[in-house]
Amino acid sequence: MLPRVTAAVTGSLALAAGLTACGGASTSADSKGGEKIVTVYSADGLKSEKGDGWYDKVFAEFTKKTGIEVKYVEGGSGEMVQRAVREKTNTQADVIVTLPPFIQQADGKGLLQAYKPQGSDKVNGADKAADGKWTSVVNNYFGFVHNKKELTEAPKTWEELLDGKYKGKLQYSTPGVAGDGTAVLVKAMHDFGGKEPALEYLKKLQANNVGPSSSTSKLAPKTDKGELLVANGDVQMNFAQSKSMPNLGIWFPAKDGGRPTTFALPYAAGLVDRAPHTENGKKLLDFMLGEEAQKLVSEVGGGFPARTDVKPTDANAVELTKLMTGVEIFEPDWSDIDKNLATYVDAWKSATGS
Repeated sequence: MLPRVTAAVTGSLALAAGLTACGGASTSADSKGGEKIVTVYSADGLKSEKGDGWYDKVFAEFTKKTGIEVKYVEGGSGEMVQRAVREKTNTQADVIVTLPPFIQQADGKGLLQAYKPQGSDKVNGADKAADGKWTSVVNNYFGFVHNKKELTEAPKTWEELLDGKYKGKLQYSTPGVAGDGTAVLVKAMHDFGGKEPALEYLKKLQANNVGPSSSTSKLAPKTDKGELLVANGDVQMNFAQSKSMPNLGIWFPAKDGGRPTTFALPYAAGLVDRAPHTENGKKLLDFMLGEEAQKLVSEVGGGFPARTDVKPTDANAVELTKLMTGVEIFEPDWSDIDKNLATYVDAWKSATGS
């Protein structure tokens, strides 16, 4: 998928397409003498094509209050990090938002500078870097989706997905490129008890897999339409999508004989090193972690607030709590995954012939 570029328009939820990541001169200058813009590179999931997503609401309000225009570039987590790496000699992004382990990868590649946004003291230690290089702005969990019309009852186990009825009707996004795709590998290694048994399973699953996808968000519409029966995703993105996709159901695979499991997959944001609009990037990070924006996370975005002191009681929050009931949440060894990600992805490619 080619990165999508849009701009939030002052005081409006309208989004203008086709702007470059660095274009659009402004006559208003920030305190550093730069333009009144801030460029965000982000994993998909928080912006809606209908203009009613969390990013849409928050960016529009931020622009209304500060006069700073938000320019937005979207792609897979790995794709956004790779783009930022290519641009290191001519930095374009001010803020980068990705899922783990790609935010750690961005830090390891020297893409981030330390900044602790206002409100970050209310974020759990596991959901932020101790040195301030990144902070979660929306909490989230890994999951799968199924077509509720064709599969009135969701599959329960990984093993069920090997059944012939899923041939050409199952797809997951590409590990190493998409954050949720990498999460498939992480969860399989946990549930099957290590890399080798996980790869042995994914090799078998490849017989039913449609093939690679750089974008996880594109799989939900296919599942809703019945082109796919099952696909990977994440709770926040899929919950938000389900409001306009009535056949979309969220579920969590278990290993045969085990409990359904998942792990936190937050949208983590960092200030880009040598960003062209550093001060504007700081203001946007502060705004995204502000109480006003955090209260909208479940109500508008279908996710979970990153701040522990914000406890929403809206209908979405109640439904999300119910969805997560009975699901075992584990914590991956992100330092190991960050260190060995390339090795794991290469092993996955070899096992699946991808």
